[in-house]
Amino acid sequence: MAEITRERILDELRSIIHADSGSDLVSAGWVGEVVIRDGHVTFTLEVPPELGPEMEPVRAAAEKAVHALPGVLTATAVLTAQRQGGGQGGGQAGGGAPEEGGPRGQQALHGKLALGSVRHIVAVASGKGGVGKSTTAANLALALSRLGLKVGLFDADIYGPSMPRMLGLAGAEPTTTDSAILPLENHGLKIMSIGFMVPEDAPVIWRGPMVIGALEQLLRDVEWGELDVMVIDMPPGTGDTQLTISQRVPLSGAVIVSTPQDIALLDARKGLNMFRKVEVPVLGLIENMSYYVCPNCGHREELFAHGGAKRTAEEMDCPFLGEIPLDIRIRETSDAGTPIVVAEPDSPHAKAYAAIAQALKDTLEGDDGQPMPAITVS
Repeated sequence: MAEITRERILDELRSIIHADSGSDLVSAGWVGEVVIRDGHVTFTLEVPPELGPEMEPVRAAAEKAVHALPGVLTATAVLTAQRQGGGQGGGQAGGGAPEEGGPRGQQALHGKLALGSVRHIVAVASGKGGVGKSTTAANLALALSRLGLKVGLFDADIYGPSMPRMLGLAGAEPTTTDSAILPLENHGLKIMSIGFMVPEDAPVIWRGPMVIGALEQLLRDVEWGELDVMVIDMPPGTGDTQLTISQRVPLSGAVIVSTPQDIALLDARKGLNMFRKVEVPVLGLIENMSYYVCPNCGHREELFAHGGAKRTAEEMDCPFLGEIPLDIRIRETSDAGTPIVVAEPDSPHAKAYAAIAQALKDTLEGDDGQPMPAITVS
């Protein structure tokens, strides 16, 4: 089998011609980083921003050409627009002016991406991994949908995407039109994740610019349609992805997920402070794995301490959204692709997510402007 090298990939990309300029992708200087790992190839196409809206067919052709090379198992082309001269420009396709008076998701002001008819965008974040952020994001999105809202879920965790499996779509692939990527749908949600585009067990070994380019392309090129709320499942921490999402996406606010341990709460404080520094409203804190109730005797045990997130919220003048218990059914239903809000909607755990979702809905829609109540499940 022929060896897959950067030179072979560049030779193939020289056959892809941009019709308007008459130049191939390599000669035009548009081919950026190329990553090759065990037969999986990922590369960036860094084009001038004014060409962005028309480049999807070229991106698709380049991806198809590289995929056809002997030995290539998968090929992913990430299209990103590079601004020259560091000017401040909107992320709106075609560079046109944003619509006046439209919802936040339609605005491309101050360098924000335009995301069509999306009314509200909520980031679900955590200061550290392992606190159940993705499980919380999925169940909150499903709970918002059960309230009658049109909801989308965007998996922004490039290195560890979990939404395809968690929402019963493992192995599924999105379809595309000439101008857009169509999100997958399940359980009443519209869903997009890099996990739909790479094998489930294949590591994504990308540097920061490739991650940012992929995030922007997925957000910009997906045809979300009309949504009342888009929930973004953020990766843990306070790095490039969090900063890019905060600066480039018109967020309505962020929700911080933590467990009760002091170490987790220290990182939750960092996440909360990061959003405040970039002027994103923090809608509240959720204490996940708050306590355990024995299903046989009903004894309650606070395995990781208890109440730390509520105290942290009070200290930092932030709403406390509620407590979610540690329960094996939450884990089992998520692993099975039918999170507990769908699998057991009348369970106390599903009702906890539903109550938090209702509080978020009220806040986003400005029903009463009052602080959101704390939700506790016994």
